[in-house]
Amino acid sequence: MSAPTMRPGGRSGFGNSAPGFPGQRPGHLPRSPEPARVGPERRLREAFGLLGPRRERHLVDADVLAQLTLPVGDDGLILGIDQDNQPAVLGLCRPTRLDMVLVGGTWMAQVIALRAAAIGARVAVETARPQLWAPMAQAAGGGQQCVTVHQVGRIAPQGPSPASPVLIIRDLGIRPPRSRLTTTPWQSVLTLLPYLGPTAPRLLANADVVGVQRISPQESQVVGKSMRLPQGDSASLSSLADNVALWCTQKSRQYVMTQPTDAETGLLGAPRRMD
Repeated sequence: MSAPTMRPGGRSGFGNSAPGFPGQRPGHLPRSPEPARVGPERRLREAFGLLGPRRERHLVDADVLAQLTLPVGDDGLILGIDQDNQPAVLGLCRPTRLDMVLVGGTWMAQVIALRAAAIGARVAVETARPQLWAPMAQAAGGGQQCVTVHQVGRIAPQGPSPASPVLIIRDLGIRPPRSRLTTTPWQSVLTLLPYLGPTAPRLLANADVVGVQRISPQESQVVGKSMRLPQGDSASLSSLADNVALWCTQKSRQYVMTQPTDAETGLLGAPRRMD
């Protein structure tokens, strides 16, 4: 009797399958079948999960491709609505420093602080009036310390980054001292002036963006000269509503009405110009 031949892979010609299959030996358990060879494309597809449903592809003709539009607005903090009832957006988080001046009340500055925290910025308030800011800072962030209050001259470097931008609010009266913090990307600074003082022309001239709530006619002339406003806009500054501000640069201007949410009203109260 000749010796059994060997099949490729080292398996004998007798086989090891269970009864009922050709070439089996009774009493022997079958071996698990060898896995089928999987090509690189199959392995790669399995590594990315199950295949999705097969549906008809959506195709359009080239001549109608231009009709497909995706409306995308500006990115930033929504200050309110403009005169056309469109969202007025302030690009707060940016890779370059943004210097802002707000001639107005604490209510408007705190709304900006809350909305900055809502879009992911850390807010640090340097103030001589901590009693006005502490309740808002404690309520903001749902238990997370996203708004901090610091004494005058005690604010440390905040370490801003693209993933963690910073807004610094300086509430230091009409003569704010120069900040000890150096210019840093991803860090914006808002200087709050309750009304104009001797240093106001310098602050307005150096600011990238200026917001002005209701001020006196005499102050309107100073702002109009510093920001190159038309006479009509300068005259209107003395009659603005409590929730309206003129936001302007040296080249553009926009009236914005800030409408508080229910949560903002419950925390800060109704809009007001004076504290």
